[in-house]
Amino acid sequence: MLNQNKTPLLDALKASATRPHAPFYTPGHKQGKGIPQPLADLLGKAVFGADLTELADLDHLFAPQGVIQEAQQLATEAFGASQTWFLVNGSTCGIEAAIVATCGTGDKIILPRNVHSSAVAGLILSGAIPIFLNPEYDPVLDIAHSITPNAVQSALQQHLDAKAVLTVYPTYYGVCGDLRAIANITHQYDIPLVVDEAHGAHFAFHPELPTSALAAGADLTVQSIHKVLGAMTQASMLHVQGNRIDSDRLSKALQLVQSTSPSYLLLASLDAARQQMALHGKMLMSQTLQLAQEAITKISEIPGLSVLEIPSQEGLEGSPGFVALDKTRLTVTVSKLGLTGFAADEILDDKFAVTAEFPSQQHLTFIISLGNTAADIQQLVQGFTILAKEYGRTNVSIKNDICQNLPTKLDTNLYLSPREAFFAASETLPLAKTCDRICAEIVCPYPPGIPVLMPGELITKPVLDYLQQIQAMGGLISGCNDTSLKTLKVVKSLTNFIKT
Repeated sequence: MLNQNKTPLLDALKASATRPHAPFYTPGHKQGKGIPQPLADLLGKAVFGADLTELADLDHLFAPQGVIQEAQQLATEAFGASQTWFLVNGSTCGIEAAIVATCGTGDKIILPRNVHSSAVAGLILSGAIPIFLNPEYDPVLDIAHSITPNAVQSALQQHLDAKAVLTVYPTYYGVCGDLRAIANITHQYDIPLVVDEAHGAHFAFHPELPTSALAAGADLTVQSIHKVLGAMTQASMLHVQGNRIDSDRLSKALQLVQSTSPSYLLLASLDAARQQMALHGKMLMSQTLQLAQEAITKISEIPGLSVLEIPSQEGLEGSPGFVALDKTRLTVTVSKLGLTGFAADEILDDKFAVTAEFPSQQHLTFIISLGNTAADIQQLVQGFTILAKEYGRTNVSIKNDICQNLPTKLDTNLYLSPREAFFAASETLPLAKTCDRICAEIVCPYPPGIPVLMPGELITKPVLDYLQQIQAMGGLISGCNDTSLKTLKVVKSLTNFIKT
């Protein structure tokens, strides 16, 4: 057992930041002395004293032998892994590196269609061929859940040459599929299971939370420590267990997608966040769960509102794509008030200073974490109480057209690999002229950053209608060059394509 009280990287950074010396190295602001005054007015100068580079006492991220190595070893034990890597480019770089480390050009990887855009970037970088699975879908709530074990089994039987399976656990809504069953099936084919666990870094620290990906049998998992724990934004971790992942290849892949000038502020925040959870994780998560339960109970009592819960089928809890729910992720359905999630989000933010993680057509989703307080929950409940009373039903004050006849799933119409389409000659056309052309860019409402179109897919009218309606309701379209959605980039030539 390692001493989880220790913070080797944080301690080393503190020592280097407070050591009197003349700095002739990057960064150029020289420990805050050259920081622009408006930035100093906002943040103060103290933090910049610790904004240091790879000095001798601070170790090297890509070849750690000192305090970074020690900090990563402590995280390995705390999170239940065999080996852990610190990430300073967010979980995005971890997902990209995982795909590059497991798949080469032309290799198949099985993954859900509702993956994050970072997985599409990994496909482009690696040249891998995606075998997309549609996740289980709730047509009433219009929410995609997890892929099912049966879908994974069927895909592996049809694609015996697949090199890996990747899944999302939990989804942005906090929904968890049957990851243990998926891991068992994947391992029958002796290939690794890669998990995008960006929103599940807290799972290992409380028995009332869903099982962590590693405990469920994942070979590699990527966690955004900043999303739900106490690290700084962009600070994440990648964990590996077992022998199905080549650690050397993974390390090389991470060097491709991470900065050669890593922020030690981010690295030290990972060290501190690990210590916090190792020592106090269960207590902090108990408090967080208590706050979340209070919010669930009180909001559920407000007329016209409901909260996402595990579905019940024939007396049994759950379904193959929805076996557990992270109770710290609160999704409130507002559509019965005659409001879209986008409209409700605007009202709550502008009128009651309550800011959600993201809105969707029928819902608002909130992240309740260890940083939230009882006062936050009180403000949230009060905001919803007034929203339902004064803005709901007949008193709607803004346009709130609910989208109708939207695609119930994202059909896979991949005619080129994402890499081929990304590097193919392209042209930009007015949106109306892109139907039945092959997309050459990523297009996704954000958050949650799930692509509706990706390079290599056929553009269809239902998808174009969907994007336009999302935009009309106030959603943000990202990833593409023209975020106004007046134009799209498409592959110039339609010859020599093959459907994958």
